[in-house]
Amino acid sequence: MPWVLWVPAAAALALVVLPVIGLLVRTDLTRLPALIVSGSSLTALRLSLETAVVSTAACVVFGVPLAVVLARSSFPGLRVLRAIVLLPLVLPPVVGGLALLYLLGRKGFLGYALSVAMGVQIPFTTTAVIIAQTFVAMPFLVVSLEGALRNAGDAYEQVAATLGAKPWTVFRRVTLPLLLPALGSGAVLSFARSLGEFGATITFAGSLEGVTRTLPLAVYTQAESDVDSAVALALMLIVVAVVVIAVARPRALEGNPS
Repeated sequence: MPWVLWVPAAAALALVVLPVIGLLVRTDLTRLPALIVSGSSLTALRLSLETAVVSTAACVVFGVPLAVVLARSSFPGLRVLRAIVLLPLVLPPVVGGLALLYLLGRKGFLGYALSVAMGVQIPFTTTAVIIAQTFVAMPFLVVSLEGALRNAGDAYEQVAATLGAKPWTVFRRVTLPLLLPALGSGAVLSFARSLGEFGATITFAGSLEGVTRTLPLAVYTQAESDVDSAVALALMLIVVAVVVIAVARPRALEGNPS
């Protein structure tokens, strides 16, 4: 490896690590345990974990078929469709939240229909948190899976089809096994992204304690009144995210299959 790469690599690492060190330096260690185990902090953490798990499951249920369609289909407008699917990656989360609000809110065409037909109100509920998290996190899963399918090619699937396997059998016995490593990586990234979601959530779901106030929203709320509490919550969020990525991420994807 060329030694010259160490300089920009070290700068990139410093850009990530130094802000975290800044939080640690700012932390009041004497109050840290009490701040972390306070009722509001634990409620926000529990809500974040629960909604992130549900939204990750939703990403898998809807994202796997979408990734397969994008990777294995060929029809006019496919590139436009792919760009639309990946739009949440580049949109400011607040814009995504506004889009969801004007779709599913009282004045949105789908939200109005749900309200009139079923009496269902989605905005500013825990369901709204899950929808917002799924909206911003699913592209991470789709990108991982589509890239894996394209790199693997379709030779095995073609052979299975030639031997008489039905399309569903090919998908279940050939395509899915090819996707498993990328599915693990994509699911972890989706979970981590859901855990840290803020902009779309506060716009579409608000910040109601115990209902929609996830850990990122709790950090924002506490920053206005108690900086020490906000810093403690931020450190908690960082620790949870690092543990999730370091422990749950498949080791084979890091070049260590053992």
